[in-house]
Amino acid sequence: MKPYLADPKKTKELLARHEFLIKKGYGQNFLIDPSVPEGIAAAAGLGPEDTVLEIGPGIGTLTQYLAAAAGRVIAVEIDRKLEPVLADSLQGFSNVTVVWGDILKQDIPRLLAEHGVTPPVKVVANLPYYITSPILMGLLKQADLFSSLTVMVQAEVGERMAAAPGSKAYGYLSVSVQYYAEPQVVLSVPPHAFLPQPKVSSAVVRLEALNGPAAPCRDADFLFAVSKAAFLQRRKTLANALAGYAPLGVSREQAEAALAELGLDARIRGERLSLREFAALSDILRDKTRLNDK
Repeated sequence: MKPYLADPKKTKELLARHEFLIKKGYGQNFLIDPSVPEGIAAAAGLGPEDTVLEIGPGIGTLTQYLAAAAGRVIAVEIDRKLEPVLADSLQGFSNVTVVWGDILKQDIPRLLAEHGVTPPVKVVANLPYYITSPILMGLLKQADLFSSLTVMVQAEVGERMAAAPGSKAYGYLSVSVQYYAEPQVVLSVPPHAFLPQPKVSSAVVRLEALNGPAAPCRDADFLFAVSKAAFLQRRKTLANALAGYAPLGVSREQAEAALAELGLDARIRGERLSLREFAALSDILRDKTRLNDK
């Protein structure tokens, strides 16, 4: 069956038929421009051999395009009131299974096993903007389950995910995402592509899952804490920023000594460090803080 729902008139008819009220609390904005779901499906590189894990199918607009391109779609939706809507919009798309629940509470390996799916799968999602980071990082920490993730996010978030060291957009999210995957912004999406229109533009980002961390370190959580400290107060030197972040337990002297070991100026700011430099720095600082505990 061919996709048909990315159309303002048909979307409004579907919502009216089921007397469905759009919920801002779930970040519900439905696509009404067919070029966008077409572009997302193309960016995901879907084929009949692929299984897609879709997060937040909503009324099924993107789901239809995924089902037309992939062999199978497992869609996880939190809003149970969408059940009659999805039963209507996905009628005729026999390769779609809807799972009702919160993606943050799903045991994804178990979910895939229960549906007879062997990883890796491809993730495709129009992520709710208010909860993008928790969902994204939860997925990336299980990156071995996925060959790629193609997600629509707020444009500013997409820019930060793909940002390079030294750029204004580079920060904690850049380091965290790039540790697990290689991101690329593949599509820009204007507000008028949605019903209702959001106040911001969106971007589609494809993340190619890596075979292991991009910059191995002994403690990924400590690495993320170091990078978080580095960007909490961007105008501070990195040594001062690290010393000022209490959860790390790092003194300014230790921070400066660690930077010196890496051949970095004590006055450098966090935005100048590459992911590999952050990983090396975190290993050195981790050793120094553990010495303090002895």
